[in-house]
Amino acid sequence: MKAAVLHEVNQPLQIEDVDISSPGPREVLVRTRASGVCHSDLHFVEGLYSTTMPVLLGHEAAGTVEAVGSQVHYVSPGDRVICCLSVFCGVCERCTTGRPVLCSRTGLLRGPDEAPRLSQGGVPVTQFANLGAYAEMMLVHENSLVKIEQDIGFEQMALIGCGATTGLGAALNTAKVEPGSTVAVIGAGGVGLNAIQGAKLAGALRIIAIDAVEDKLTLAREFGATDVIDASTGDAEKQVKDLTGGGVDYSFEAIGKKETAELSFEILRAGGTATIIGMIPLGTKIELDGYAFLRERRIQGSSMGSNHFRVDMPRYIDFYLQGRLKLDELVTRRLKLEDINDAFKYMKECVSLEKIIQSIQNSLYANYLTEKALKECFLCLVQ
Repeated sequence: MKAAVLHEVNQPLQIEDVDISSPGPREVLVRTRASGVCHSDLHFVEGLYSTTMPVLLGHEAAGTVEAVGSQVHYVSPGDRVICCLSVFCGVCERCTTGRPVLCSRTGLLRGPDEAPRLSQGGVPVTQFANLGAYAEMMLVHENSLVKIEQDIGFEQMALIGCGATTGLGAALNTAKVEPGSTVAVIGAGGVGLNAIQGAKLAGALRIIAIDAVEDKLTLAREFGATDVIDASTGDAEKQVKDLTGGGVDYSFEAIGKKETAELSFEILRAGGTATIIGMIPLGTKIELDGYAFLRERRIQGSSMGSNHFRVDMPRYIDFYLQGRLKLDELVTRRLKLEDINDAFKYMKECVSLEKIIQSIQNSLYANYLTEKALKECFLCLVQ
């Protein structure tokens, strides 16, 4: 099959032939119909996170089942499925205590004595997030799939596979935003927009979007933000506290920077909770004022929206079909597999960096924010 393979950090992905095995007893062969281009993949391309090379990236995907292993009963050939990187075993302590997103994933991969799922000339190819979606086919464990019965396009299904679920779930599952509460979302990219939508679905009274890109703030209003703050115009912390009379009940960091993680904590009111969604680079430490914890402020992480994806994803689709969740607006371009490197380029150049920097010379924070926000749009590769 054809696939986009990464052989070296900061080098283009190569469209090459990759050998794919037949399904094992609990494995499923899926034909890729659509895949989102996610900033998490870009982290590995740019070397901010490491993996074994060569690697087949891509983890935000939807497709149709081609074949199933001998012990697979959940899906059948022809079924439409969303793939999720939160593959679960169902038997470890985390799974059996209701947190499958933190599964130990024991026994879900092929052992060293078994043929690899993916290879080139006998050399194993790493399957990123146990999916490897930038390819014509995916060979995955059955517990990484959710069967979709609703009538919805593959592009929208793919977005639910990661970006939508990550943002929505951070608000609904991780933070458990309460009706009538105040919320701030730092970073109005794809994940941030879905955190805004999640807060709206949860009944938040006031939702503040913080970014340094005017178009993203405009879009944030369309997705449910009641207020917006242009971080390039001054002290974002002060602006939030002025708007809310002291801070928000819930904040979400959807960028992955030290400075914005710290900001998410600083804008909390007493008893508030900050949730970090963004992938902060390995080795980065954040600094917080210890005294603030005496006022019962909290900071926590969120992994893939703390999902129970076989329950959550069909519900998100129902919200979309009811007109209560925006997905179509998140698709910015439609490209073919062979255009994968262009997709990453477009993701980094959603807005002219030069133009933005000229408008935010007065704010060091905004420079940090913009650098990441430019990389947060969604694209869709249609196979």
